[in-house]
Amino acid sequence: MYVGRFVVVAPEVGAYRVSSRSFPNRKATGREPGTVTVGPTPDAPETDNPYVEYNCLRLTDRGAVVGNGSHVDPIAEKLALGYPARDALAEPLLALDFEKDDYDTPRVAGIVGVDAADPSTNADGPGAVIGTVRRDALLVEEVTEPTLVATYEKDSPEPVDFAATDAAAAASEAYGMDFEHEVCAVGVSGDSVAGFETAIFNGEA
Repeated sequence: MYVGRFVVVAPEVGAYRVSSRSFPNRKATGREPGTVTVGPTPDAPETDNPYVEYNCLRLTDRGAVVGNGSHVDPIAEKLALGYPARDALAEPLLALDFEKDDYDTPRVAGIVGVDAADPSTNADGPGAVIGTVRRDALLVEEVTEPTLVATYEKDSPEPVDFAATDAAAAASEAYGMDFEHEVCAVGVSGDSVAGFETAIFNGEA
């Protein structure tokens, strides 16, 4: 099954994977502390597609944001400013809307390690929120177990078997999930109190 790009989010672990038929020549790179960027490899064909390169992971003191496009930055910025995680996720998704490409590709995102004091969750400890905006809906939900949302086929949040508990395992497990056209993956683990770890998996090579 081809589900496109997807996020997996749980209270203390999360991942993002690029799956692509059109632009497979990409990799994830840690460009600065707390930020991971998806972008073309040196041998990638030239493209003016605005959705090929973006920050897919941003760390803040109030949670770790993962997602499939330019909405990751404003979500992280609003979270850092003190917005509740639900609002920090929902407002940029609503403002930027689905991607204006040939497929009306949804935007997907999640926040891992949300502080227990955040009103967005009912968790006694770290919490998590996941969301998507597609042509027909904006969905933002609290999650208490590993939950996946993808750009195609699985475009509503749903529980998923995901055993990883640390960032490296999360990146590797997301990359290895049984969906077609895997390109690269990133993982994150931790919470807003203890801090976060991140990992990148660009394939076996």
